[in-house]
Amino acid sequence: MAVPPSSYPSRLLPLFLGLFQGALLLFFALFVTYDEPSAQAEDTSSVADQVYSTFPFFQDIQVMLVVGLGLLLTFLPRYGFSALSHNFLLLIFSMQWALVLQGLLHHFHHGQIYLDLHKLLISEFAAVTVLISTGAILGRASPCQLLVMATCEIPIYLASEWVIVTCLGILDVGGTITIHIFSCYFGLGVSKALFRATWQPLHPKETPTTSSDLMSLVGTLILWVFWPSFVAVLCQPGDAQHRAILNTLLAMNASAITTVVASSLLERDGKLSPGHLQNGSLAGGVAIGVVADMALPPVAALALGSLSAAVCVLGFTFLTPLLRRKLTLHDQCGIHNLHGLPGILGAAASVVAVLVAPKDTSGSQPSQLFPAGGNASEVVEGQWGGRGVGGQALCQAGGLAVALGASLLAGLLTGAALRLPCLAQPPERLCFDDSLYFKVQDQAESPGPDSSAEEGALALKEQV
Repeated sequence: MAVPPSSYPSRLLPLFLGLFQGALLLFFALFVTYDEPSAQAEDTSSVADQVYSTFPFFQDIQVMLVVGLGLLLTFLPRYGFSALSHNFLLLIFSMQWALVLQGLLHHFHHGQIYLDLHKLLISEFAAVTVLISTGAILGRASPCQLLVMATCEIPIYLASEWVIVTCLGILDVGGTITIHIFSCYFGLGVSKALFRATWQPLHPKETPTTSSDLMSLVGTLILWVFWPSFVAVLCQPGDAQHRAILNTLLAMNASAITTVVASSLLERDGKLSPGHLQNGSLAGGVAIGVVADMALPPVAALALGSLSAAVCVLGFTFLTPLLRRKLTLHDQCGIHNLHGLPGILGAAASVVAVLVAPKDTSGSQPSQLFPAGGNASEVVEGQWGGRGVGGQALCQAGGLAVALGASLLAGLLTGAALRLPCLAQPPERLCFDDSLYFKVQDQAESPGPDSSAEEGALALKEQV
């Protein structure tokens, strides 16, 4: 007898993860080790300072991604278990995969990869791109499809980041271009190719409930609190890191206030939309990342935060329905409004910041641009490679173009690959339902007095 499609994920998922973890164990046994213990007192002190200065930021980011982002995705009322667990699974899978690839490409010396906290942090940043991209197809893709997407996205992200940061030399300490823009348009490309040109009607299980929106808002608050750590962790300790934290806090304060204003004005009855609040409050953190450690005036951070929130809310209100209707583009979590549009705004702000930065005493180069504690010659020779203001501004724009083009093309190709039948894409009637992957007590198993007989029969039919 043929195996029903709903049983495919339970057979594919442990096989996929078991093979991956077994290969990883063998790889670590052969090639991965820790640095030699430091014998010199000054070296020991330096390592201790690095741990004490980096690990608190690392913990903050872990809370952001595991708890904050996981809860943010629970706005789908019957998909909370799946949203939280798949987010967690993708994070740890992508971190390990990125750690292997980065070690082979950049840290393979004398047959060994030396592991430290900084390498683990960089791998976690790579994993963030997968978590953001997943938002475009949340609820309509199987865990195996998500893992294959992560397997494809991580090496493409690493190649894109190398081109943007190493070759073009753009300034983007908070990952606005390299992470947010790349992951957004990669996810949209996957969605477009995976669902082809078919229009996806609103699924009956898509509509949030009061409790699911409340859980999602809790996730937003956790992300909002810890976001400065995400932006500032890779900054040079001292003046630049301090400035990045301040700019991020200002931008996110402004984006939260502007979200309330914009949402209230756009809703007919003047009430707030939970979806606007859940996303618009974070838009300032996305936009400010590219200019966070630049010596901008405080009003610039406030303005950028306000503009990004307004763009985000307007995107949810007008652009998302338009793209869905005209381009049949499915974006379940609205990643285009939270990551794409504010990211493009932040990239444009970085071009402007480079062009209008104050000149030094010789009138030739910016003295207050980047890093915040450095001087003009250090900036030009160390970061800009002697390109000058116009050349750096052009590189910022070029980095945006590379991120957009590479992510869209790679996303379309990956989405086409995810349509393979063996990856067990769930049928439409079983989308957005935890019962496909978890043993849960579904409310639909015992229909209440207000439930129709037809709804109860459909619920029983959908059980796995």
